[in-house]
Amino acid sequence: MKHEKILILGACGQIGVELTLALRKLYGESNVFATDIREEHELLRGTGPYSVLDAMDGAAITEFIKKEGVTQVYLLAALLSATGEKNPKKAWDINMQSLLQLLDISVQEKLNKIYWPSSIAIFGATTPKQGTAQKTIVEPGTVYGISKYAGELWCQYYNARWGVDVRSLRYPGLISWKSAPGGGTTDYAVEIYYEALKEQKYTSFLSEDTYLPMMYMDDAIRGTIELMEAPAEQIKSRMSYNFAGMSFSPKELTEAIKQHIPEFSISYEPDYRQQIANGWPQSIDDTAARSDWGWKHEFDIEKMTDEMLKNLAVKLQLA
Repeated sequence: MKHEKILILGACGQIGVELTLALRKLYGESNVFATDIREEHELLRGTGPYSVLDAMDGAAITEFIKKEGVTQVYLLAALLSATGEKNPKKAWDINMQSLLQLLDISVQEKLNKIYWPSSIAIFGATTPKQGTAQKTIVEPGTVYGISKYAGELWCQYYNARWGVDVRSLRYPGLISWKSAPGGGTTDYAVEIYYEALKEQKYTSFLSEDTYLPMMYMDDAIRGTIELMEAPAEQIKSRMSYNFAGMSFSPKELTEAIKQHIPEFSISYEPDYRQQIANGWPQSIDDTAARSDWGWKHEFDIEKMTDEMLKNLAVKLQLA
């Protein structure tokens, strides 16, 4: 483990910041190279090496890998669901090209492992909504979902043909107090906590009874690292694993918040993101992840709400 050198592409995003910090604790600060096309995130400053690197620039990535002796790459750069719908072809190009070139680089440079995230966005309106299975009907309704499902198939192909050890999780909505959301359909579940503390009210862009699979970021980061640390023979899916924590609606999340902030109120003004959410599962069956490599979530809606409000109150200087 201590000999691994890890490159993270897209380290300043919602997942990237916390995953970078967790990997630096595990592998050592100098062995985890954080990169992004933007300025270094404030939470990463002083924690280890940082470089500006475009996830679309294959030549620069190859040069970086050779120079630093990189053995693992986490590709986190992407345009998410709601943002992607504003410019579908750009989303396709970024989400697809960055993966395909990294798979090629992995073959060429003989990388030990690659991590590439998928999403519940691969599922669509025809997918069974409750307990959505690992293998089921897949007809994504967004360019983000289309690109993620195509990417899963490419990962499986490169593993079968060239033995690339690529691993993946289908993330649900991720909730964190440390870094801002990045343009996803589940972002309301982060925004609501900020507004509950600052304004004691929130206007949701999803209807009150919209159930979606969600996960607290601490669980997501731990699960990602556990997947990557698992022996290769335990990784039986080379597409992407269903990955679950909890499912709730804006109404249920409001009730959890009101246990801490009784005066909090919510109103509903569904927008274009409602249609995206309507095409996604309401709950996920992640039996394969639990049986293959021992996944187990720790946070439910009450424990998450307590953590979010407590930490955001400090961050916003309200405590």
